[in-house]
Amino acid sequence: MIELAKGQELALTTADGAPLTRLRLGVGWDKERTAGFIGTGAPEVDLDASVVEFAEGKLFDLAFYNNLATGDGSVVHRGDNKTGRGEGDDEVIDIDLGRVYAKADTLVFLVSSYQGHTLEWINHAYCRLVDDQDVELVRFTLTGGVPQTGLAMAKLFRDGDGWRLRAIGEGIAVKVPTESVAALQRFL
Repeated sequence: MIELAKGQELALTTADGAPLTRLRLGVGWDKERTAGFIGTGAPEVDLDASVVEFAEGKLFDLAFYNNLATGDGSVVHRGDNKTGRGEGDDEVIDIDLGRVYAKADTLVFLVSSYQGHTLEWINHAYCRLVDDQDVELVRFTLTGGVPQTGLAMAKLFRDGDGWRLRAIGEGIAVKVPTESVAALQRFL
């Protein structure tokens, strides 16, 4: 497993150099102890993992809590976790790069706060990619808090016959993925 820092890249290949095709994106977080605390009237911290697909800089498709799969079936969101409670990945998205429409050239991994909490209200947030053998390939950990409501975690982009991953780690002002397109275009 490789811990990526902002801006670092990784080719998505097997040990023998063959392109990886099946991946699982896992996103996890814990809320700050006082965030959304019962009795305060504050809403729970509800982070949402999304994949936003682009083709030549324009929105192509997306998968998130309200649209669980892309049209080609290559990206499938397994369901919404509204609290971050529990061990392990809080939200999971399956990605089959072999099924991504040829026109789609970039997939951006986005985390956003549905209730509008800035990401300073969360602890231990991470985004990780796991292969089809359940081996964690790479992890990007959010540190230092982000004063925005969304975070462009990383992107996958075509690299010849394969794909590369680049860690982004930039905050953006967005609560739902359908609002994110303009903010994410600068990372393409």
